[in-house]
Amino acid sequence: MAPGSKARAALAVLREDLAGDVFAPGDPGYDAARTVFNGMIDRYPAVIAQCADDADVVRAVRFGRELDLHIAVRGGGHSVAGSAVADGALVVDLRRMDEVTVDPVAEAVRVQGGAVMGRLDRAAQACGLATTGSRDSATGVAGFVLGGGSGWLDRAFGPAADNLIGVELVTADGERVRADADENPELFRALHGGGGNFGVVTALTLALHELPVFSAAQLRYPPPYGPEVVRTFREVIRTGPDQAGGAVVYLAETEPVCAALVTYAGGEEGLRKVVGPLLALPHAAEIVGPVPYSQAQCLFDVPSGLRNHWSAECLADLPDEAVDAWCGCAEGMPVPSRSRQLLFPLNAAWVVHPVGIWADPADDERAIGWVRSIRAGVRPWATGAVPLNLVGDEGPERVRAGLGVGNALRLGKAKRRWDPDNVFRFNHNIRPL
Repeated sequence: MAPGSKARAALAVLREDLAGDVFAPGDPGYDAARTVFNGMIDRYPAVIAQCADDADVVRAVRFGRELDLHIAVRGGGHSVAGSAVADGALVVDLRRMDEVTVDPVAEAVRVQGGAVMGRLDRAAQACGLATTGSRDSATGVAGFVLGGGSGWLDRAFGPAADNLIGVELVTADGERVRADADENPELFRALHGGGGNFGVVTALTLALHELPVFSAAQLRYPPPYGPEVVRTFREVIRTGPDQAGGAVVYLAETEPVCAALVTYAGGEEGLRKVVGPLLALPHAAEIVGPVPYSQAQCLFDVPSGLRNHWSAECLADLPDEAVDAWCGCAEGMPVPSRSRQLLFPLNAAWVVHPVGIWADPADDERAIGWVRSIRAGVRPWATGAVPLNLVGDEGPERVRAGLGVGNALRLGKAKRRWDPDNVFRFNHNIRPL
């Protein structure tokens, strides 16, 4: 924030008016407040407003507009690009706004903008319900849903955005609005995959589905069996019911280890029918049986503070040549580390999702190079589409690829209506048209 009497006076008023806390450089607690999960991100916002309620969000946005500050929004703070914080910007921090309210009769849940997926999963599970959630329980619900949202329950319940019933948000003008199928329907459509481009989402309402029992099979195989495991998994998904999901993953231990995870929206008996071909392959370890969905959602959780770099490619099909290429890429994994190389179904397509996770900055070049090598390795079969929730800042062309050309035009018009000055730009940005 630029120095000056106006800025100092406005900051003093914000500190006085906000029910939550305000941090500026030099304040005790500022460094903790600006830290996000990706240890590669080290940014210095001008002001961090930790909002306690919707009224605080309105005050913070109006403060930012008064001082002509760009605004970053922090929900879970789990974007690999670190979009929750930005140098010289105002950060609207929603972490205190994390209430989750389940309505078991309506089979719906209202989730505040700062809640993370684990909190939602546990609250819904207590009522025998669930909705499609992220593959990491620390992911912010709002960012995940607004970006489309892919998880283990995609095939059973659809992507997260398809379960969106309504959104409450604060616009770039500091006004509170609601968007649903009847009220501001064009904004509601834009929020299905348009991310945080259109305002600060203070709450969203999601449809829930009955899920009294959930099961999973975790299998580990000797590395040479990787291609056969992938081909078998491919057929399991192709022939299996919509209740089945999961992934093949290489884990970066002392050497790359191939594993298969098959999830099932139902009991163990149904799971075993689906997973039989994978059980028939020689494997080193297996766990098969019922598991609480909220617990399964934590399987790929990693500690905050490690260094992260991700990307993804969509494949329309998974021919044997693509399988061999993908498996071959595992040889370049940074081992040992928390890195993982995932392949999973997304509706009719497949997603290749390398996730580099490491501790030592000296490994940056190697880990990032490995992620890029996987994208290059599967490029002959890539569609060009991008699941934007699974990539970082890879430029405007990748954003357009993720949105689709026709959809990008529609979203650009919505951006012009709701944020013509592009105040909310620290995201997969949609420029006003």
